[in-house]
Amino acid sequence: MNEFEVSRRRFIGASAAAGGLAAATAKTAHAAVAQTSAAPVRTPEMADVTLEVNGRRHPLSIEPRTTLLDALREELRLSGTKKGCDRGSCGACTVHVDGARVLSCLTLAARCEGKAVTTIEGLAAEGELHPMQAAFLARDGLQCGYCTPGQIMSAIALVEEGRAVSDDAIREWMSGNICRCGAYPHILAAIKDVAGSGSRS
Repeated sequence: MNEFEVSRRRFIGASAAAGGLAAATAKTAHAAVAQTSAAPVRTPEMADVTLEVNGRRHPLSIEPRTTLLDALREELRLSGTKKGCDRGSCGACTVHVDGARVLSCLTLAARCEGKAVTTIEGLAAEGELHPMQAAFLARDGLQCGYCTPGQIMSAIALVEEGRAVSDDAIREWMSGNICRCGAYPHILAAIKDVAGSGSRS
């Protein structure tokens, strides 16, 4: 065996050992991060609340200033509710609280204790889409889809409030939900389908 072969074998062995060490280190670090995120450090300011979301009760320990949006996304991992402007201007974070539409980025989670919260994830029942979800798909009422959950939540409330009486009324009562893709005509058609004031032709 020549000197080149010995050096080559040592190099390959050292590389394999280094690779194994790196993988083990990464696995340990990942486990440490997962353990940290699973068990957040409790501070004296944190409050215990129980949120009823999509028919299930969730006990949480959160800071009193935590918004409903952050509680849904960060604590309950319900990422369907989108964080857009985070200041109540775009409507992407719209959810229902006791049947009424609210902007979850402007709503404190602690204020929702004892109330029923419904998100986009809670609309489908037994594998069947909500009629508004189906109408959005049939009418192609979405492009990038980022605003779609908030649009659908607002649209459902709009119909249930009895405000879908004309195209202008629908546009006015949906004006708090912004679509950067400009799918407004398709959204309008979907709402009219569900409200019974439009056709699928």
